[in-house]
Amino acid sequence: MRKLMIILTAATALTLGACASGPQHTKNDALGAISAAEHQTKRAAKKFYEWRDTKKIIKKAKEALKKGEFDAAVKLANKAKKQSTLALEQYNEQKNAGPH
Repeated sequence: MRKLMIILTAATALTLGACASGPQHTKNDALGAISAAEHQTKRAAKKFYEWRDTKKIIKKAKEALKKGEFDAAVKLANKAKKQSTLALEQYNEQKNAGPH
């Protein structure tokens, strides 16, 4: 009986999770996220610490925006911004690196 209750609870949770829709982003959300990602990427580029794929990810975000896929555009833009933020952190940690 206990196993049956666990299975039913899990099945109910999975069903409700599948029915619930995620956050719906608007065009303005996507534009703002892309703008923030571009700004952060420019900051990393000024330090010559831009990561290889960041601009490619921003380009994909812009393509998703053009297709009306705002959730995907925001997700990609946030990923690009995070990469640039990590690149700047890496720069700050390693700017004085060298043999001692």
